[in-house]
Amino acid sequence: MSTESTTRRPGLVMHVRCPDRLPQETYRLVLEQLHELSPVVEARPPTAALVDLRGALRYHGAAAAHLGEILRLRTVSRYGVDVRVGIGPTVTVAATASAQVERPGGVLAIEAADAAGWLALLPVEDLHGIGPRQAATLKRYGVDRVGLLAALPAATVQRLLGRAGRSAVDRARGIDPRTVTPRRLPASASVWHRFPHDVFDGAAVRAALLGLVVQLGAELRRRGQAARALTLTLTFAGGPAWEKTRRLTDPSGHEDDLRRLTYQLMDAAGLQRGRLTALALRAEDLVDGDQVAEQLSLDAARQARLTVEQAADRIREKFGPGAIGPAATYRPAS
Repeated sequence: MSTESTTRRPGLVMHVRCPDRLPQETYRLVLEQLHELSPVVEARPPTAALVDLRGALRYHGAAAAHLGEILRLRTVSRYGVDVRVGIGPTVTVAATASAQVERPGGVLAIEAADAAGWLALLPVEDLHGIGPRQAATLKRYGVDRVGLLAALPAATVQRLLGRAGRSAVDRARGIDPRTVTPRRLPASASVWHRFPHDVFDGAAVRAALLGLVVQLGAELRRRGQAARALTLTLTFAGGPAWEKTRRLTDPSGHEDDLRRLTYQLMDAAGLQRGRLTALALRAEDLVDGDQVAEQLSLDAARQARLTVEQAADRIREKFGPGAIGPAATYRPAS
């Protein structure tokens, strides 16, 4: 067997960060510019994207950093949007590099041979995928640089950070097997409930609302996505609909988080004696689930609910979506 077939060739990944709070339509236009560079583009909403550059270099006859500058020139001249571009051999290196570029925009390219040494000098919180709580935990034990994290045994870090510990050590060492998966900007996810007749009963409305939360959370987890925002729409008999959107503190597809924000939205409606005919709940600004750092929680009750949620998902997968759910969702809606 040849050396080339047994040695994995390094990848070449571009990570693009658009300005915060970029309108979704402008974000779509930036994604179109990325598709002009390479056919392998992975949208990472709301404002980021990955590009596989391995085939693009030969096609364009240009260096990777030059392609990044071309992208900046096009987005600035056409849409007034400057982007921060990181280029590296793995998703982690490229995404970490793009975050090191000063605003409003620029290009930072890291060669494969230099990746581990470059990462080692960074503060541990700058490593892509390390959340603030994880960084704080590591710093309490004196691990304040990525190089120190890379030097630790994976089992040790796993005891500190939980399941995310092993992947954190690998990425600190410049190891990341993830590839760029072609993915267009995902649509929002919606669920709705129509009452058989107009309802006033608060308990019946809350039961239907909880049912929507369960459905929406299960769908997001099935897709491997998390929501940054929720929109609740109330339809009244003989009157206009009411709609309100709020953002979650952190992206989530867990029922715990979705339920809390959904009830806040419902309370914000300030219902008195309105006759409701339908409810709709929509998850927006969706992100890939693997982008969301799972933080360790000291809330034992929450951890127990998350464990139950995982078990319920397995039961639904085997027996269907209505096989299991909170008792309150099975009460009559009228």
